[in-house]
Amino acid sequence: MSQPPFPPEMPEGQQPSEPPVHVVEPPRHRFSPAVTAVMAAMLIVGIGFFAWLQVTIPPLERVAIPEVALPWVVGRTLDAEEATARASPWERFFYQVTSETHADELNQAIRWYRELADATQNAQVHLELAILEAEHGEVEEVRRRIGSWRVLDAPFPLFADMVQAAYITPPVDRAEARTLLAKVAEILPAGWFYDRIAMRLAAKAGDEPLLESIDRGRSERIMPLLEKIRILTVVESTTVALGLLAVVRIVRGGSRISTAPIPPPWRGRLGMIVLIRGGAMAVVLTVAALFLDGDDPFIRLWTVPLASLPVFAMAHRHLLQPHGHGFITGLGLRPFPGAWPRTVLAVLAVLAVGLSGEWIIGLVADWFDVVSHWTEWFDADLVWGGPDTLFVTLMEFVVIAPAVEEMMFRGLLFGTLRRRFGLLAAGMISAGLFAVAHGYGMVGFASVFLSGLLWAWIYERTGSLVPGMLAHALNNLLVCASTITLLRP
Repeated sequence: MSQPPFPPEMPEGQQPSEPPVHVVEPPRHRFSPAVTAVMAAMLIVGIGFFAWLQVTIPPLERVAIPEVALPWVVGRTLDAEEATARASPWERFFYQVTSETHADELNQAIRWYRELADATQNAQVHLELAILEAEHGEVEEVRRRIGSWRVLDAPFPLFADMVQAAYITPPVDRAEARTLLAKVAEILPAGWFYDRIAMRLAAKAGDEPLLESIDRGRSERIMPLLEKIRILTVVESTTVALGLLAVVRIVRGGSRISTAPIPPPWRGRLGMIVLIRGGAMAVVLTVAALFLDGDDPFIRLWTVPLASLPVFAMAHRHLLQPHGHGFITGLGLRPFPGAWPRTVLAVLAVLAVGLSGEWIIGLVADWFDVVSHWTEWFDADLVWGGPDTLFVTLMEFVVIAPAVEEMMFRGLLFGTLRRRFGLLAAGMISAGLFAVAHGYGMVGFASVFLSGLLWAWIYERTGSLVPGMLAHALNNLLVCASTITLLRP
């Protein structure tokens, strides 16, 4: 077995030379073109099937109980907006730039609620939609909705009385307002929707003690949320500031930290055959997993690693081993001794550029009024899962996904493409396929594409998948932390 292209230890400050690229393919195995063609067809059909599912399954059907999930998402998001409104002007500006959320949360919430109201007869959903419209100043739409409720069965006539008293009629009697408020409390749980209609009723009745009591309870609920948002924002902002400094160091100085030869030693054609055959087997295993309990987080945790085993096994046998490599040396999974400081700099650099890019994508999306559908980023296990479920879900997002996806999309796919294309073209193709595989909308696609491109660049720059894996893991951790901070009770 040949030695790795770099010595195991490097003197401090000295950078290793570029690894030699071996282009002679040792004779190992002759693949049948006919079998490869059949497996390519299987892979195409599998990818088409999953794409068809993404297109044909309505977003609301991807969430178990949207009538429960959407009110929680909207209520907590609007609570967060009200909480940040109580911060200083510079804080509010900073949150608006970095939050990656829609500029007009109330208007977006109305769009999502109208979509849900068209798909359900749940009475509470229709009441909450009317509250949103009234708070947004759509008085005529609220009048039309109240008129249609008068001829419906209970509880819609009662809803009409509540909304009309709170938003349409002149000042109401204090006793009548308190009676309606008691009925509101029986229907709406504590939260943004209850607070808004309750405050309107109290204000219409001129009931200052009641109004102060409701506002005090609202403050007790949303101010802890503001503190959590501040902590998360400080973490992200500090990461970006340190990472942008690290970018300068990475660009100016030597940054190679491990042994992965890029372009890799295997031929591009052989690499594509391995990816096609292994990918076809992965599709078969993934389809088989669909017949299991897909909502069980423990099953989800092992689906991706097990489905990826055929690709990794074939890659080890046909791409790495013939050249004297395993995954450790062939993909640079072990940094040189003393290279960990450069590894940390590389992680901070790509994480900072990625976060900054996501902020810019969010601002551009706001400008063109494009927003991710709430079902793309909502995860019930992160929001309501017990400790065991939460742990497994975090393991899936923060450990399993970064390790498997970086080995697959950067180590094997990008590496194979790099035999034929330059860094930019190979990075864009692999990042595009990586983004498509996630099944997000336009904004999510742009964000994942940018991340994939950055992780391909840092892989080539450092000769190691470790910085990309760690940046991927930290990025996913920040996304999970944002969801938990905003939505978890």
